[in-house]
Amino acid sequence: MNSKQTPVDSAHTSTTQKSTNVHVPTPKFFMPVFLTVIISTLIYIGFQVTADLAHVPPLSLYSMILLGTALFIALGFEFVNGFHDTANAVATVIYTNALSAPVAVMWAGFCNFLGVMVASGAVAYGIIALLPVELIMNVGSGAGFAMVFAMLIAAILWNLGTWFLGIPASSSHTLIGSILGVGIMNYLLNAGGGASGVDMEQVLKVGKALLFSPLIGFAFAALVFLLVKRIFRKQLELFQPPEGNKPPPPLIRAILIFTCTGVSFAHGSNDGQKGMGLIMLILIGCVPLAYSLNKNLDNQHIQSFHQLSAQTATAIYAEHNDIPDAQARDVLTKYIQTKEVSPEVVPALASLTDHLGERVAQYGDLKDIPEQEVSSIRNDMYLSTTAFKRLDKAEQLPAMAEAEQKTVKEYRSHLDSFLQYIPTWVKVAVALALGLGTMVGWKRIVVTVGERIGKNHMTYGQGMSAELVAMSTIAAADGFGMPVSTTHVLNSAVAGTMVANKSGLNFATVKTILSAWVFTLPATICLSGCLYWLFLKVF
Repeated sequence: MNSKQTPVDSAHTSTTQKSTNVHVPTPKFFMPVFLTVIISTLIYIGFQVTADLAHVPPLSLYSMILLGTALFIALGFEFVNGFHDTANAVATVIYTNALSAPVAVMWAGFCNFLGVMVASGAVAYGIIALLPVELIMNVGSGAGFAMVFAMLIAAILWNLGTWFLGIPASSSHTLIGSILGVGIMNYLLNAGGGASGVDMEQVLKVGKALLFSPLIGFAFAALVFLLVKRIFRKQLELFQPPEGNKPPPPLIRAILIFTCTGVSFAHGSNDGQKGMGLIMLILIGCVPLAYSLNKNLDNQHIQSFHQLSAQTATAIYAEHNDIPDAQARDVLTKYIQTKEVSPEVVPALASLTDHLGERVAQYGDLKDIPEQEVSSIRNDMYLSTTAFKRLDKAEQLPAMAEAEQKTVKEYRSHLDSFLQYIPTWVKVAVALALGLGTMVGWKRIVVTVGERIGKNHMTYGQGMSAELVAMSTIAAADGFGMPVSTTHVLNSAVAGTMVANKSGLNFATVKTILSAWVFTLPATICLSGCLYWLFLKVF
Protein backbone atom coordinates (compact mmCIF):
# COMPACT_ATOMS: atom_id res chain seq x y z
CA MET A 1 0.00 0.00 0.00
CA ASN A 2 3.02 2.27 -0.17
CA SER A 3 3.17 2.80 -3.95
CA LYS A 4 4.88 6.05 -4.90
CA GLN A 5 2.66 8.40 -6.86
CA THR A 6 3.66 9.15 -10.43
CA PRO A 7 2.31 12.31 -12.16
CA VAL A 8 0.14 11.80 -15.19
CA ASP A 9 1.80 14.76 -16.80
CA SER A 10 4.15 17.60 -16.04
CA ALA A 11 1.49 20.21 -16.70
CA HIS A 12 -0.27 19.59 -13.38
CA THR A 13 -1.08 23.04 -12.06
CA SER A 14 0.12 24.35 -8.77
CA THR A 15 -3.40 25.46 -7.86
CA THR A 16 -4.42 21.90 -6.97
CA GLN A 17 -4.83 21.45 -3.25
CA LYS A 18 -3.41 18.08 -2.27
CA SER A 19 -5.04 15.93 0.37
CA THR A 20 -3.04 14.68 3.33
CA ASN A 21 -5.63 11.94 3.87
CA VAL A 22 -4.37 10.00 0.85
CA HIS A 23 -0.93 9.72 2.47
CA VAL A 24 -2.08 8.37 5.86
CA PRO A 25 0.38 5.55 6.73
CA THR A 26 -0.70 1.92 6.61
CA PRO A 27 -1.51 0.37 10.02
CA LYS A 28 1.16 -1.99 11.36
CA PHE A 29 -1.30 -4.88 11.60
CA PHE A 30 -1.94 -4.81 7.83
CA MET A 31 1.06 -6.85 6.65
CA PRO A 32 0.67 -9.75 9.15
CA VAL A 33 -3.06 -9.98 8.34
CA PHE A 34 -2.30 -9.66 4.62
CA LEU A 35 0.17 -12.57 4.71
CA THR A 36 -2.06 -14.70 6.94
CA VAL A 37 -4.99 -14.36 4.55
CA ILE A 38 -2.81 -15.27 1.56
CA ILE A 39 -1.29 -18.35 3.20
CA SER A 40 -4.63 -19.59 4.56
CA THR A 41 -6.32 -19.19 1.19
CA LEU A 42 -3.50 -20.94 -0.67
CA ILE A 43 -3.74 -23.89 1.73
CA TYR A 44 -7.50 -24.10 1.19
CA ILE A 45 -7.11 -23.93 -2.60
CA GLY A 46 -4.39 -26.59 -2.48
CA PHE A 47 -6.64 -29.02 -0.60
CA GLN A 48 -9.56 -28.41 -2.97
CA VAL A 49 -7.50 -28.86 -6.14
CA THR A 50 -5.96 -32.03 -4.73
CA ALA A 51 -9.44 -33.42 -4.03
CA ASP A 52 -10.61 -32.53 -7.56
CA LEU A 53 -7.61 -34.22 -9.19
CA ALA A 54 -7.68 -37.32 -6.97
CA HIS A 55 -10.07 -39.13 -9.33
CA VAL A 56 -8.32 -38.36 -12.62
CA PRO A 57 -5.15 -39.82 -14.18
CA PRO A 58 -1.95 -38.10 -12.93
CA LEU A 59 -0.96 -35.04 -14.95
CA SER A 60 2.34 -34.94 -16.77
CA LEU A 61 5.01 -32.47 -15.64
CA TYR A 62 4.36 -30.37 -18.76
CA SER A 63 0.63 -30.23 -18.01
CA MET A 64 1.30 -29.27 -14.39
CA ILE A 65 3.65 -26.44 -15.43
CA LEU A 66 1.17 -25.23 -18.06
CA LEU A 67 -1.73 -25.32 -15.61
CA GLY A 68 0.22 -23.53 -12.87
CA THR A 69 1.50 -20.83 -15.25
CA ALA A 70 -1.92 -20.21 -16.77
CA LEU A 71 -3.62 -19.95 -13.36
CA PHE A 72 -0.89 -17.60 -12.12
CA ILE A 73 -1.37 -15.30 -15.13
CA ALA A 74 -5.20 -15.39 -14.83
CA LEU A 75 -5.05 -14.48 -11.15
CA GLY A 76 -2.43 -11.85 -12.00
CA PHE A 77 -4.97 -10.24 -14.33
CA GLU A 78 -7.51 -10.05 -11.49
CA PHE A 79 -4.85 -8.69 -9.10
CA VAL A 80 -3.95 -5.90 -11.54
CA ASN A 81 -7.64 -5.31 -12.22
CA GLY A 82 -8.11 -4.82 -8.46
CA PHE A 83 -5.62 -2.01 -7.94
CA HIS A 84 -6.30 -0.49 -11.35
CA ASP A 85 -10.04 -0.05 -10.72
CA THR A 86 -9.92 0.79 -6.99
CA ALA A 87 -10.21 4.50 -7.72
CA ASN A 88 -13.77 3.93 -8.96
CA ALA A 89 -14.82 3.29 -5.38
CA VAL A 90 -12.37 4.99 -3.02
CA ALA A 91 -11.17 8.23 -4.64
CA THR A 92 -14.19 10.22 -3.51
CA VAL A 93 -14.30 8.90 0.07
CA ILE A 94 -10.57 9.56 0.49
CA TYR A 95 -10.55 13.08 -0.98
CA THR A 96 -13.65 14.11 0.98
CA ASN A 97 -12.20 12.60 4.20
CA ALA A 98 -15.20 10.29 4.60
CA LEU A 99 -12.71 7.49 5.32
CA SER A 100 -8.95 7.47 5.79
CA ALA A 101 -7.08 5.98 2.85
CA PRO A 102 -6.04 2.70 4.57
CA VAL A 103 -9.56 2.08 5.89
CA ALA A 104 -11.12 2.94 2.51
CA VAL A 105 -8.98 0.57 0.47
CA MET A 106 -9.26 -2.27 2.99
CA TRP A 107 -13.04 -1.85 3.06
CA ALA A 108 -13.15 -1.72 -0.75
CA GLY A 109 -11.01 -4.87 -0.92
CA PHE A 110 -13.34 -6.70 1.47
CA CYS A 111 -16.43 -5.62 -0.51
CA ASN A 112 -14.77 -6.72 -3.77
CA PHE A 113 -14.11 -10.10 -2.13
CA LEU A 114 -17.76 -10.45 -1.09
CA GLY A 115 -18.94 -9.38 -4.54
CA VAL A 116 -16.93 -12.14 -6.20
CA MET A 117 -18.17 -14.77 -3.76
CA VAL A 118 -21.86 -14.08 -4.43
CA ALA A 119 -21.46 -13.81 -8.22
CA SER A 120 -23.66 -16.14 -10.26
CA GLY A 121 -21.19 -16.94 -13.03
CA ALA A 122 -23.42 -15.69 -15.87
CA VAL A 123 -20.99 -12.90 -16.80
CA ALA A 124 -18.09 -15.37 -16.60
CA TYR A 125 -19.52 -17.52 -19.38
CA GLY A 126 -20.84 -14.49 -21.26
CA ILE A 127 -17.27 -13.24 -21.76
CA ILE A 128 -16.22 -16.71 -22.98
CA ALA A 129 -18.96 -16.59 -25.63
CA LEU A 130 -17.08 -13.72 -27.33
CA LEU A 131 -14.19 -16.05 -28.19
CA PRO A 132 -14.00 -17.98 -31.50
CA VAL A 133 -16.13 -21.13 -31.20
CA GLU A 134 -13.45 -23.40 -32.69
CA LEU A 135 -10.93 -22.29 -30.05
CA ILE A 136 -13.37 -22.77 -27.17
CA MET A 137 -14.14 -26.30 -28.33
CA ASN A 138 -10.42 -27.08 -28.62
CA VAL A 139 -9.19 -25.12 -25.61
CA GLY A 140 -6.87 -27.97 -24.64
CA SER A 141 -4.98 -27.66 -27.94
CA GLY A 142 -1.95 -25.49 -28.61
CA ALA A 143 -4.16 -22.86 -30.24
CA GLY A 144 -6.42 -22.87 -27.18
CA PHE A 145 -3.56 -22.16 -24.80
CA ALA A 146 -2.11 -19.57 -27.17
CA MET A 147 -5.49 -17.82 -27.07
CA VAL A 148 -5.70 -17.78 -23.26
CA PHE A 149 -2.11 -16.63 -22.74
CA ALA A 150 -2.31 -13.97 -25.46
CA MET A 151 -5.43 -12.22 -24.23
CA LEU A 152 -4.49 -12.36 -20.55
CA ILE A 153 -0.95 -11.07 -21.04
CA ALA A 154 -2.13 -8.33 -23.41
CA ALA A 155 -4.74 -7.16 -20.88
CA ILE A 156 -2.22 -7.22 -18.02
CA LEU A 157 0.39 -5.26 -19.99
CA TRP A 158 -2.07 -2.51 -20.97
CA ASN A 159 -3.49 -2.27 -17.44
CA LEU A 160 0.00 -2.09 -15.93
CA GLY A 161 1.11 0.54 -18.44
CA THR A 162 -1.86 2.83 -17.81
CA TRP A 163 -1.60 2.25 -14.04
CA PHE A 164 2.12 3.12 -14.01
CA LEU A 165 1.32 6.43 -15.71
CA GLY A 166 -1.58 7.00 -13.31
CA ILE A 167 -4.16 6.95 -16.14
CA PRO A 168 -7.63 5.52 -15.38
CA ALA A 169 -8.63 3.01 -18.08
CA SER A 170 -11.37 0.41 -18.29
CA SER A 171 -10.25 -3.14 -17.48
CA SER A 172 -13.43 -4.50 -19.09
CA HIS A 173 -12.70 -2.83 -22.41
CA THR A 174 -9.07 -3.87 -22.13
CA LEU A 175 -10.10 -7.53 -21.87
CA ILE A 176 -12.70 -7.22 -24.64
CA GLY A 177 -10.07 -5.63 -26.89
CA SER A 178 -7.73 -8.54 -26.14
CA ILE A 179 -10.47 -11.02 -27.04
CA LEU A 180 -11.19 -9.21 -30.30
CA GLY A 181 -7.48 -9.23 -31.14
CA VAL A 182 -7.31 -13.00 -30.78
CA GLY A 183 -10.47 -13.37 -32.86
CA ILE A 184 -9.16 -11.16 -35.66
CA MET A 185 -5.78 -12.89 -35.80
CA ASN A 186 -7.41 -16.33 -35.68
CA TYR A 187 -9.61 -15.34 -38.63
CA LEU A 188 -6.68 -13.92 -40.63
CA LEU A 189 -4.61 -17.06 -40.09
CA ASN A 190 -7.43 -19.51 -40.84
CA ALA A 191 -9.79 -17.60 -43.12
CA GLY A 192 -9.75 -20.41 -45.66
CA GLY A 193 -10.53 -23.03 -43.02
CA GLY A 194 -13.85 -21.64 -41.84
CA ALA A 195 -12.58 -19.76 -38.80
CA SER A 196 -14.93 -17.46 -36.89
CA GLY A 197 -14.96 -13.80 -37.82
CA VAL A 198 -15.15 -10.89 -35.40
CA ASP A 199 -18.48 -10.35 -33.67
CA MET A 200 -19.21 -6.90 -35.13
CA GLU A 201 -22.31 -6.57 -32.97
CA GLN A 202 -20.13 -6.79 -29.88
CA VAL A 203 -17.59 -4.38 -31.37
CA LEU A 204 -20.33 -1.83 -31.97
CA LYS A 205 -21.67 -2.27 -28.41
CA VAL A 206 -18.22 -1.65 -26.96
CA GLY A 207 -17.65 1.27 -29.32
CA LYS A 208 -20.92 2.90 -28.28
CA ALA A 209 -20.03 2.37 -24.61
CA LEU A 210 -16.65 4.04 -25.13
CA LEU A 211 -18.38 6.96 -26.81
CA PHE A 212 -21.35 7.42 -24.49
CA SER A 213 -19.94 6.43 -21.07
CA PRO A 214 -17.96 9.66 -20.57
CA LEU A 215 -20.88 11.76 -21.82
CA ILE A 216 -23.31 10.00 -19.48
CA GLY A 217 -21.01 10.42 -16.49
CA PHE A 218 -20.22 14.05 -17.24
CA ALA A 219 -23.79 15.18 -17.85
CA PHE A 220 -25.52 13.25 -15.08
CA ALA A 221 -22.93 14.14 -12.43
CA ALA A 222 -23.17 17.83 -13.34
CA LEU A 223 -26.97 17.69 -13.07
CA VAL A 224 -26.87 15.76 -9.77
CA PHE A 225 -24.34 18.21 -8.35
CA LEU A 226 -26.50 21.21 -9.30
CA LEU A 227 -29.50 19.49 -7.73
CA VAL A 228 -27.54 18.80 -4.54
CA LYS A 229 -26.38 22.40 -4.50
CA ARG A 230 -29.97 23.59 -4.73
CA ILE A 231 -31.29 21.21 -2.04
CA PHE A 232 -28.45 21.94 0.41
CA ARG A 233 -27.90 25.58 -0.58
CA LYS A 234 -27.78 26.70 3.07
CA GLN A 235 -25.03 24.23 3.98
CA LEU A 236 -22.18 26.09 2.35
CA GLU A 237 -19.51 23.79 3.82
CA LEU A 238 -20.64 21.04 1.42
CA PHE A 239 -19.38 23.10 -1.50
CA GLN A 240 -16.03 24.14 -0.08
CA PRO A 241 -12.83 22.04 -0.12
CA PRO A 242 -12.36 20.10 3.16
CA GLU A 243 -10.29 21.79 5.83
CA GLY A 244 -7.35 19.50 6.54
CA ASN A 245 -8.70 16.03 7.36
CA LYS A 246 -12.08 17.26 8.58
CA PRO A 247 -14.76 14.67 7.68
CA PRO A 248 -18.02 15.66 5.92
CA PRO A 249 -21.35 16.04 7.77
CA PRO A 250 -22.83 12.70 8.98
CA LEU A 251 -25.48 12.35 6.24
CA ILE A 252 -23.05 13.12 3.39
CA ARG A 253 -20.44 10.85 4.96
CA ALA A 254 -22.96 8.00 5.20
CA ILE A 255 -23.92 8.44 1.53
CA LEU A 256 -20.27 8.47 0.45
CA ILE A 257 -19.48 5.30 2.41
CA PHE A 258 -22.64 3.64 1.10
CA THR A 259 -21.77 4.41 -2.52
CA CYS A 260 -18.17 3.28 -1.98
CA THR A 261 -19.51 -0.02 -0.65
CA GLY A 262 -21.95 -0.39 -3.54
CA VAL A 263 -19.39 0.33 -6.26
CA SER A 264 -16.82 -2.03 -4.67
CA PHE A 265 -19.32 -4.85 -4.28
CA ALA A 266 -20.65 -4.43 -7.82
CA HIS A 267 -17.11 -4.29 -9.21
CA GLY A 268 -16.30 -7.58 -7.52
CA SER A 269 -19.49 -9.30 -8.65
CA ASN A 270 -19.03 -8.16 -12.25
CA ASP A 271 -15.31 -7.86 -13.00
CA GLY A 272 -14.39 -10.84 -10.83
CA GLN A 273 -16.45 -13.09 -13.08
CA LYS A 274 -14.22 -12.37 -16.07
CA GLY A 275 -11.32 -14.03 -14.25
CA MET A 276 -13.54 -16.94 -13.26
CA GLY A 277 -14.54 -17.61 -16.85
CA LEU A 278 -10.94 -17.57 -18.08
CA ILE A 279 -9.79 -19.84 -15.23
CA MET A 280 -12.54 -22.32 -16.13
CA LEU A 281 -11.30 -22.32 -19.73
CA ILE A 282 -7.80 -23.11 -18.46
CA LEU A 283 -9.04 -25.91 -16.18
CA ILE A 284 -11.17 -27.44 -18.94
CA GLY A 285 -8.19 -27.36 -21.29
CA CYS A 286 -5.71 -28.88 -18.82
CA VAL A 287 -7.91 -31.28 -16.86
CA PRO A 288 -11.09 -31.90 -18.89
CA LEU A 289 -12.07 -35.01 -16.91
CA ALA A 290 -12.26 -33.00 -13.68
CA TYR A 291 -13.76 -29.70 -14.86
CA SER A 292 -15.56 -30.05 -18.22
CA LEU A 293 -18.93 -30.87 -16.65
CA ASN A 294 -20.52 -30.04 -13.31
CA LYS A 295 -19.90 -33.26 -11.38
CA ASN A 296 -22.18 -32.16 -8.54
CA LEU A 297 -25.35 -32.96 -10.50
CA ASP A 298 -27.15 -36.09 -9.29
CA ASN A 299 -28.69 -39.02 -11.17
CA GLN A 300 -32.18 -37.52 -11.00
CA HIS A 301 -30.93 -34.42 -12.80
CA ILE A 302 -29.32 -36.58 -15.49
CA GLN A 303 -32.51 -38.58 -16.09
CA SER A 304 -34.55 -35.39 -16.21
CA PHE A 305 -32.12 -34.05 -18.81
CA HIS A 306 -32.65 -37.21 -20.88
CA GLN A 307 -36.41 -36.72 -20.94
CA LEU A 308 -36.19 -33.00 -21.69
CA SER A 309 -33.74 -33.66 -24.56
CA ALA A 310 -36.17 -35.97 -26.34
CA GLN A 311 -39.13 -33.64 -25.76
CA THR A 312 -37.17 -30.57 -26.93
CA ALA A 313 -35.93 -32.30 -30.07
CA THR A 314 -39.49 -33.23 -31.00
CA ALA A 315 -40.75 -29.73 -30.20
CA ILE A 316 -38.34 -27.94 -32.54
CA TYR A 317 -38.24 -30.56 -35.35
CA ALA A 318 -40.02 -33.89 -35.18
CA GLU A 319 -38.15 -35.80 -37.94
CA HIS A 320 -34.50 -35.54 -36.99
CA ASN A 321 -33.09 -38.94 -36.03
CA ASP A 322 -31.42 -39.69 -39.34
CA ILE A 323 -28.76 -36.97 -39.01
CA PRO A 324 -25.33 -38.27 -37.86
CA ASP A 325 -23.73 -36.37 -34.97
CA ALA A 326 -20.64 -35.47 -37.00
CA GLN A 327 -22.80 -33.86 -39.69
CA ALA A 328 -24.91 -32.04 -37.07
CA ARG A 329 -21.76 -30.63 -35.43
CA ASP A 330 -20.47 -29.33 -38.75
CA VAL A 331 -23.77 -27.62 -39.54
CA LEU A 332 -24.07 -25.98 -36.11
CA THR A 333 -20.40 -24.93 -35.98
CA LYS A 334 -20.73 -23.26 -39.39
CA TYR A 335 -23.93 -21.52 -38.27
CA ILE A 336 -22.31 -20.17 -35.08
CA GLN A 337 -19.29 -18.97 -37.06
CA THR A 338 -21.22 -17.28 -39.87
CA LYS A 339 -24.67 -16.58 -38.26
CA GLU A 340 -26.20 -17.65 -41.59
CA VAL A 341 -29.26 -19.87 -41.09
CA SER A 342 -29.59 -22.73 -43.56
CA PRO A 343 -32.49 -25.23 -43.74
CA GLU A 344 -30.25 -27.83 -42.06
CA VAL A 345 -29.64 -25.84 -38.83
CA VAL A 346 -32.83 -26.61 -36.88
CA PRO A 347 -32.91 -30.35 -37.84
CA ALA A 348 -29.23 -30.64 -36.89
CA LEU A 349 -29.90 -28.96 -33.54
CA ALA A 350 -32.86 -31.27 -32.88
CA SER A 351 -30.80 -34.34 -33.71
CA LEU A 352 -27.85 -33.34 -31.55
CA THR A 353 -30.22 -32.44 -28.71
CA ASP A 354 -31.90 -35.86 -28.79
CA HIS A 355 -28.61 -37.76 -28.96
CA LEU A 356 -27.09 -35.70 -26.12
CA GLY A 357 -29.77 -36.88 -23.71
CA GLU A 358 -29.21 -40.50 -24.71
CA ARG A 359 -25.43 -40.26 -24.35
CA VAL A 360 -25.55 -38.64 -20.91
CA ALA A 361 -28.23 -41.07 -19.65
CA GLN A 362 -25.89 -44.03 -20.31
CA TYR A 363 -24.00 -43.08 -17.17
CA GLY A 364 -25.51 -43.06 -13.72
CA ASP A 365 -22.90 -40.54 -12.58
CA LEU A 366 -21.03 -37.89 -14.55
CA LYS A 367 -17.83 -39.03 -12.82
CA ASP A 368 -18.12 -42.33 -14.74
CA ILE A 369 -17.86 -40.71 -18.18
CA PRO A 370 -14.49 -41.41 -19.88
CA GLU A 371 -12.20 -38.45 -20.58
CA GLN A 372 -12.59 -38.43 -24.37
CA GLU A 373 -16.37 -38.71 -24.10
CA VAL A 374 -16.48 -35.92 -21.48
CA SER A 375 -14.83 -33.47 -23.88
CA SER A 376 -17.11 -34.55 -26.72
CA ILE A 377 -20.28 -34.18 -24.62
CA ARG A 378 -19.18 -30.76 -23.34
CA ASN A 379 -18.48 -29.52 -26.86
CA ASP A 380 -21.85 -30.77 -28.11
CA MET A 381 -23.59 -29.12 -25.17
CA TYR A 382 -21.76 -25.87 -25.93
CA LEU A 383 -22.77 -26.04 -29.60
CA SER A 384 -26.37 -26.77 -28.61
CA THR A 385 -26.74 -23.96 -26.05
CA THR A 386 -24.99 -21.41 -28.31
CA ALA A 387 -27.15 -22.36 -31.31
CA PHE A 388 -30.32 -22.05 -29.21
CA LYS A 389 -29.27 -18.57 -28.02
CA ARG A 390 -28.49 -17.39 -31.56
CA LEU A 391 -31.73 -18.78 -33.02
CA ASP A 392 -33.80 -17.41 -30.16
CA LYS A 393 -32.24 -13.95 -30.42
CA ALA A 394 -32.81 -13.89 -34.19
CA GLU A 395 -36.39 -15.21 -33.67
CA GLN A 396 -35.66 -18.13 -35.99
CA LEU A 397 -36.83 -20.99 -33.79
CA PRO A 398 -39.98 -22.68 -35.13
CA ALA A 399 -43.39 -21.71 -33.73
CA MET A 400 -44.27 -23.78 -30.66
CA ALA A 401 -47.15 -24.19 -28.26
CA GLU A 402 -46.79 -22.67 -24.79
CA ALA A 403 -46.08 -26.08 -23.19
CA GLU A 404 -43.37 -26.77 -25.77
CA GLN A 405 -41.79 -23.36 -25.17
CA LYS A 406 -41.68 -24.15 -21.46
CA THR A 407 -40.01 -27.52 -22.18
CA VAL A 408 -37.35 -25.90 -24.39
CA LYS A 409 -36.66 -23.25 -21.76
CA GLU A 410 -36.24 -25.92 -19.07
CA TYR A 411 -33.94 -27.95 -21.34
CA ARG A 412 -31.72 -24.90 -21.94
CA SER A 413 -31.58 -24.31 -18.20
CA HIS A 414 -30.43 -27.91 -17.71
CA LEU A 415 -27.76 -27.42 -20.38
CA ASP A 416 -26.42 -24.38 -18.53
CA SER A 417 -26.35 -26.32 -15.26
CA PHE A 418 -23.91 -28.80 -16.84
CA LEU A 419 -21.64 -26.13 -18.32
CA GLN A 420 -21.95 -22.88 -16.35
CA TYR A 421 -20.63 -23.74 -12.92
CA ILE A 422 -17.78 -22.27 -10.90
CA PRO A 423 -16.05 -24.37 -8.18
CA THR A 424 -15.93 -22.59 -4.84
CA TRP A 425 -12.14 -22.60 -4.75
CA VAL A 426 -12.03 -20.72 -8.09
CA LYS A 427 -14.29 -18.04 -6.61
CA VAL A 428 -12.08 -17.85 -3.50
CA ALA A 429 -8.90 -17.57 -5.59
CA VAL A 430 -10.33 -14.79 -7.79
CA ALA A 431 -11.84 -13.01 -4.77
CA LEU A 432 -8.48 -13.06 -3.02
CA ALA A 433 -6.58 -11.79 -6.07
CA LEU A 434 -9.08 -8.99 -6.72
CA GLY A 435 -9.41 -8.02 -3.05
CA LEU A 436 -5.67 -7.97 -2.36
CA GLY A 437 -5.01 -6.10 -5.60
CA THR A 438 -7.45 -3.46 -4.40
CA MET A 439 -5.40 -2.97 -1.24
CA VAL A 440 -1.94 -2.87 -2.84
CA GLY A 441 -1.56 -0.56 -5.85
CA TRP A 442 -4.38 1.88 -5.42
CA LYS A 443 -2.58 5.21 -4.96
CA ARG A 444 -1.50 6.13 -8.50
CA ILE A 445 -4.99 6.12 -10.01
CA VAL A 446 -6.64 7.54 -6.89
CA VAL A 447 -4.29 10.55 -6.90
CA THR A 448 -5.12 11.21 -10.56
CA VAL A 449 -8.87 11.10 -9.95
CA GLY A 450 -8.71 13.10 -6.72
CA GLU A 451 -6.11 15.74 -7.59
CA ARG A 452 -5.41 15.96 -11.32
CA ILE A 453 -8.77 16.06 -13.14
CA GLY A 454 -9.84 19.40 -11.63
CA LYS A 455 -7.78 22.45 -10.77
CA ASN A 456 -9.20 22.64 -7.26
CA HIS A 457 -9.71 20.12 -4.46
CA MET A 458 -12.85 17.98 -4.60
CA THR A 459 -15.66 19.19 -2.31
CA TYR A 460 -18.01 17.01 -0.26
CA GLY A 461 -20.88 17.73 -2.68
CA GLN A 462 -18.78 16.86 -5.72
CA GLY A 463 -17.62 13.57 -4.24
CA MET A 464 -21.15 12.53 -3.31
CA SER A 465 -22.59 13.46 -6.73
CA ALA A 466 -19.87 11.66 -8.72
CA GLU A 467 -20.10 8.48 -6.68
CA LEU A 468 -23.91 8.40 -6.76
CA VAL A 469 -23.78 8.57 -10.55
CA ALA A 470 -21.13 5.83 -10.72
CA MET A 471 -23.11 3.46 -8.47
CA SER A 472 -26.40 4.14 -10.25
CA THR A 473 -24.76 3.56 -13.63
CA ILE A 474 -23.41 0.16 -12.58
CA ALA A 475 -26.87 -0.88 -11.39
CA ALA A 476 -28.52 0.33 -14.61
CA ALA A 477 -25.85 -1.26 -16.83
CA ASP A 478 -26.20 -4.63 -15.07
CA GLY A 479 -29.97 -4.44 -15.39
CA PHE A 480 -29.93 -3.69 -19.12
CA GLY A 481 -26.88 -5.83 -19.92
CA MET A 482 -24.97 -2.85 -21.28
CA PRO A 483 -21.14 -2.81 -21.36
CA VAL A 484 -20.80 0.64 -19.74
CA SER A 485 -17.42 1.30 -18.16
CA THR A 486 -17.59 2.41 -14.52
CA THR A 487 -14.07 3.81 -14.86
CA HIS A 488 -15.14 6.06 -17.70
CA VAL A 489 -18.32 7.11 -15.92
CA LEU A 490 -16.64 7.97 -12.61
CA ASN A 491 -13.78 9.98 -14.11
CA SER A 492 -16.06 11.94 -16.40
CA ALA A 493 -18.47 12.37 -13.47
CA VAL A 494 -15.70 14.01 -11.44
CA ALA A 495 -14.98 16.27 -14.41
CA GLY A 496 -18.70 17.08 -14.69
CA THR A 497 -18.90 18.18 -11.06
CA MET A 498 -15.77 20.31 -11.51
CA VAL A 499 -17.37 22.15 -14.43
CA ALA A 500 -20.74 22.49 -12.63
CA ASN A 501 -18.94 23.93 -9.59
CA LYS A 502 -16.81 26.18 -11.83
CA SER A 503 -13.71 24.62 -10.30
CA GLY A 504 -11.97 24.33 -13.65
CA LEU A 505 -10.50 21.33 -15.45
CA ASN A 506 -6.86 20.37 -15.87
CA PHE A 507 -7.08 19.93 -19.63
CA ALA A 508 -3.65 18.30 -19.96
CA THR A 509 -4.76 15.48 -17.65
CA VAL A 510 -8.20 15.21 -19.29
CA LYS A 511 -6.55 14.98 -22.71
CA THR A 512 -4.23 12.19 -21.49
CA ILE A 513 -7.14 10.22 -19.99
CA LEU A 514 -9.25 10.60 -23.16
CA SER A 515 -6.32 9.45 -25.29
CA ALA A 516 -5.94 6.31 -23.17
CA TRP A 517 -9.66 5.59 -23.48
CA VAL A 518 -9.59 6.00 -27.26
CA PHE A 519 -6.51 3.83 -27.74
CA THR A 520 -7.51 1.02 -25.33
CA LEU A 521 -9.32 -1.06 -27.95
CA PRO A 522 -6.91 -0.67 -30.91
CA ALA A 523 -3.86 -1.11 -28.65
CA THR A 524 -5.10 -4.27 -26.96
CA ILE A 525 -6.42 -5.69 -30.26
CA CYS A 526 -2.98 -5.30 -31.87
CA LEU A 527 -1.12 -6.51 -28.79
CA SER A 528 -3.19 -9.64 -28.20
CA GLY A 529 -3.29 -10.47 -31.92
CA CYS A 530 0.49 -10.32 -32.17
CA LEU A 531 0.93 -12.33 -28.97
CA TYR A 532 -1.52 -14.96 -30.26
CA TRP A 533 0.51 -15.33 -33.46
CA LEU A 534 3.71 -15.59 -31.42
CA PHE A 535 2.32 -18.13 -28.95
CA LEU A 536 1.02 -20.29 -31.80
CA LYS A 537 4.65 -20.74 -32.79
CA VAL A 538 5.56 -21.70 -29.20
CA PHE A 539 2.68 -24.13 -28.54
